[in-house]
Amino acid sequence: MTQPNRITFILASASPARKRLLETVGIQPIISPSDFDESQIQDSNPVQLVQKLAQAKAEVVTQALINSPKLQGEIILVLGCDSVLAVEGEIYGKPANIEEAIARWQTMRGQVGQLYTGHALINLSTHQTLVYCQTTNVYFANISDSEIKAYIATGEPLNCAGCFAIEGKGGLFVEKLEGCHTNVIGLSLPLLRRMIQEFGYNITDFW
Repeated sequence: MTQPNRITFILASASPARKRLLETVGIQPIISPSDFDESQIQDSNPVQLVQKLAQAKAEVVTQALINSPKLQGEIILVLGCDSVLAVEGEIYGKPANIEEAIARWQTMRGQVGQLYTGHALINLSTHQTLVYCQTTNVYFANISDSEIKAYIATGEPLNCAGCFAIEGKGGLFVEKLEGCHTNVIGLSLPLLRRMIQEFGYNITDFW
């Protein structure tokens, strides 16, 4: 296993929730948002869509780092992630505006959605790339129009894939989850642990 002070972990995302998850398990990531234009990738298969988007984001950041002299000689892992929610076959990302968010929740309530998160982990030292998807079933409560409008008014769901934040007020409107809980927050910690192990390292190397 590699010595912990030799590994640099870079998160190709500006998501505060993903950053908090990593910090919770002892990884102090360097935040480097990819600013990738997600409209460049279209796919009707949600698994393929989130995997392609996650990989594209990780690759953008990786390309920017390849010639960085201050990182030469280090082991560098770059993680890209992307999440979407599918309800009754429709794929949803972040809502474009308040009206769309309200309509989305009126469709989601009382339904079971699938939250897909693509994970792409690139090892700059070995030029290896791992790409996986984690899926979690989300059971939404059958909430009222007034509850929907009050929730949208908080602004919380406007920046979330699937139009809800399980770790925030949105958690009140989710009856149960089937599968990985942290995946719904934006990053599956069990999957990340396995991906890091595939590269020959250990999650405890970051402690």
